[in-house]
Amino acid sequence: MGDTDTAAWAALLRVHAALVPHMDKELQAACGLPLTWYDVLLELNSAPGRRLSMTELGDVAVVSRTRASRVVDQLVAAGLVIRETNPDDKRSAYAVITDAGRKRLRAAAPTYLAAIERLFTSRMTKTEAATVAAALEKVLAAE
Repeated sequence: MGDTDTAAWAALLRVHAALVPHMDKELQAACGLPLTWYDVLLELNSAPGRRLSMTELGDVAVVSRTRASRVVDQLVAAGLVIRETNPDDKRSAYAVITDAGRKRLRAAAPTYLAAIERLFTSRMTKTEAATVAAALEKVLAAE
């Protein structure tokens, strides 16, 4: 492993560690929505039928599978998500975004998108942003 490899990895970790707390604080201050909630709501809203099994949610959300279940519990308590029993497997459930959840997600989106632009993409060219996105998607596709 060369210097470029470790530099790329270290930069990714440092950027994540530096920006996530800022974005979380902004979303909570502006919308009362932690970044973890926003991420789960975003994934549920874009899923077919606006629902995902807990396993599927754990695979696509930024939070770990264990944390995804806890976040869903919090979202259920807040009325932003409901749990539906899986008709094919009564032992498992789907997380489903509610109308209130979709409304909160839409209200928070401008804050989220503005933070991404201000803290991240405004600090690189469009070409650099496209390169970063393509490179990271390539890594994810190999998973």
